[in-house]
Amino acid sequence: MKTILLVDDETRMLDLISLYLAPRGYNCIKLTSGSDALLYLETHSADPVLLDVMIPVMDGWSVCKEIKKHWDIPIIMLTAKSEKPDIVKGLNIGADDYILKPFDEEELSARIEAVLRRSKKDGKTKTFKGLELKEDSFELSYKNKDILLTPKEFSMLSLFLSNLNRVFSREHLIGSVWGYGVSIEDRTIDSHVRKLRKKLRKAWFPADEYLTTVWGLGYKWAGKD
Repeated sequence: MKTILLVDDETRMLDLISLYLAPRGYNCIKLTSGSDALLYLETHSADPVLLDVMIPVMDGWSVCKEIKKHWDIPIIMLTAKSEKPDIVKGLNIGADDYILKPFDEEELSARIEAVLRRSKKDGKTKTFKGLELKEDSFELSYKNKDILLTPKEFSMLSLFLSNLNRVFSREHLIGSVWGYGVSIEDRTIDSHVRKLRKKLRKAWFPADEYLTTVWGLGYKWAGKD
C-alpha cells in the first residue's frame, strides 16, 4: 500500500481527500502544518506528498523546499491560487505537479499516479561516482565490476544514494529497511554498515570517504554526484 502525506490546514479538506484516495489503496496521513510534515518525514517515509500552498506559519513553498533539500519524494502542490506566476514558482522550487482547487476526483487520482510513475521510472537506476545501482534487476556494480549485496544491504545503499548528505538515525534505518514495528537492535544496523563498507572497499570503491558515521546521530552518504 502506498503512503500519501496530506498537508492542509483545513481538516475538512483533509477528510475529503482521504475519502477519495483511501478506497484507491492509499494509506493517507493527514497533517495540518508544514512543521508537522517535516517532523513526520524524519522518522517515516511517504510515496508522494500532497501539499497545500496556503498553510499558516510555514507556507507550502517553504515546506516544499525543505522536503526536496532532504528527501527524494514527489510533491504535488494543491492550491486555490491559479495565477501563472504562483504555478511557475511552485514548479521551479521542486514541485512535481500542481493541482488547483476545486479539483476533480478523477483528475487528482490520475495526477498522483502519473507523478508516481515518473518517479519510479527516474529512480530505477542510481549512479554515484562509478557506482551503478539497478533497482529493477537488483544489481550493483562499480566501474562495471559486480558487487553482491544482501537484500537489506541493497535497500540501505539505495536509501543512502537517494538522500545524499542526509543523516539517518539507526531508528530511521530500521524503519525504512526492516519496517516499522520490527524489533531490531542498533548493533544490527552497525553490522550491516560495516559489511556494506567492506564489500564496497573490496571492489575498490572508497566507501569510508562517502558512507560516514555521524557520531551520536547515525550514518550518512556524503558528497555530490
